[in-house]
Amino acid sequence: MNPILYIGFGMSLIAAIAIGFLLGSIPRKRKEGDLLAIAREEAEQLKKEMLLQGQREVQALRAEQDERAKRREEEITRSEERILRREDRLGQKSAYLEKIEDSLRKDEDVLAKLKEEGIRLLEDGKAQLERVAGWTRKEAQDQLLKTVESESQRFFSRKIEEVERRTKDEAEQRAAHILATAVQRYASEYVEENTVSSVPLPSEEFKGRIIGREGRNIKTFEALTGVELLVDDTPEMVVLSCFHPLRREVARMALIRLIEDGRIHPAQIEEKVQRAQSRLAERVKEEGRKAAFDLGIDLHPELSTLLGRLRYRTSYGQNQLTHSIEVSGIAKTLAEELGIDPTTAKRAGLLHDIGKAVDHEVDGPHAVISADLARRYGESKEVVQAIASHHEDVEPKGIFDVIIQAADTLSAARPGARQETYERYIQRLHDLEELCRSFPAVQEAFALQAGREVRVMVHPDRANDDVSAKLAYDIARAIEEELNYPGEIKVNVIRQTHYTESAK
Repeated sequence: MNPILYIGFGMSLIAAIAIGFLLGSIPRKRKEGDLLAIAREEAEQLKKEMLLQGQREVQALRAEQDERAKRREEEITRSEERILRREDRLGQKSAYLEKIEDSLRKDEDVLAKLKEEGIRLLEDGKAQLERVAGWTRKEAQDQLLKTVESESQRFFSRKIEEVERRTKDEAEQRAAHILATAVQRYASEYVEENTVSSVPLPSEEFKGRIIGREGRNIKTFEALTGVELLVDDTPEMVVLSCFHPLRREVARMALIRLIEDGRIHPAQIEEKVQRAQSRLAERVKEEGRKAAFDLGIDLHPELSTLLGRLRYRTSYGQNQLTHSIEVSGIAKTLAEELGIDPTTAKRAGLLHDIGKAVDHEVDGPHAVISADLARRYGESKEVVQAIASHHEDVEPKGIFDVIIQAADTLSAARPGARQETYERYIQRLHDLEELCRSFPAVQEAFALQAGREVRVMVHPDRANDDVSAKLAYDIARAIEEELNYPGEIKVNVIRQTHYTESAK
């Protein structure tokens, strides 16, 4: 039975009890029979109402359940229809796949037959090719490999030669560009300096005063300074001659002071010479300090003094202090162009000829003397090595060695740097080239690097490698014997053979 009916029955019972309780309170004057009848009627009426309400609720629940069952049945029906349609489609796809499998099996059979036929034809072709060529398969493979190897070697040889030639050209162009840039960036106004020291006189009478009675003044002057004083017929001029530039400068300064003072006698000469020596010593120190300061280099005081002494040292008319400053600037520029430390190159360039300040006192090549001085006063190994090798008295080992060599050559060998007219410079290069062309096997000759190098091209059919080596030696000896030139000249003999083929 539905729980609602139980609830309704319980409520009816409670109502009946309540009514009975109420009836119990009615006065006793009423008859018990009437009360019982009334209670029964009311209970019966209440019971009917409760039953009717319970029936209506049961019908509503039953209708709701029927509706749910109907919707569920419809959903099941639709699902079954979808499943049936899906089964139909799967059946169609299965039939289509079976047809494709049958077609693939047929194609595989045809492909297998074609493959067998191709293998048979290939074997027949190989056999026929071997009969026609007279080679076995192994022999044909070996011959093909030999041909491919030969052609590959030929091709790659050409490529390697082309790459080497292109690399060499690019390297030469790069080197020329770096050197040209370095020279252009370093703008030096200095060209050459006269090595003759002369002193002007106010009048001719001073020549007699300088000579003195019985020549005592000139003898005292020459004895104190170590300089030869030439008093000739040149009007109002005397000349100082000495291989030592510092002595010559002391003599010049002392003589100028004597002429200004007017009193010329041995005691006065001794005093002026001593003062000139003191002033020159201070000037030498100041020149060295100024050169180092201008370049931003901190030098040992002794090195600064030696550097200042180069102000009074010349080589082929070129002032050595100016030359050292110029080499330092060019070396710095070259280092910057090459992307390496410019400070080391700058120091080595400034000190590379420091030994010339004392080379009249110490035996040996000035490059070695310069390196010893730099080492003694605490310069780095790179600087010492670059200084020692800039004339190849020591074998070059690093990039700084080559930079100092190039900078020294650019400063010393450029036209006008040393005491040589432009016409003489051009004539010297022309004579150098003509001397090289005078040898029968020489095809052409070119002077390079301001005459420091000559490049000689020979006829390849007239000179083999051994003859070329001998020719380089002969040309170098002929240059030593027949030409006058500063420094050294490098002779490069080149023998070149070209092979050309055309592909048609």
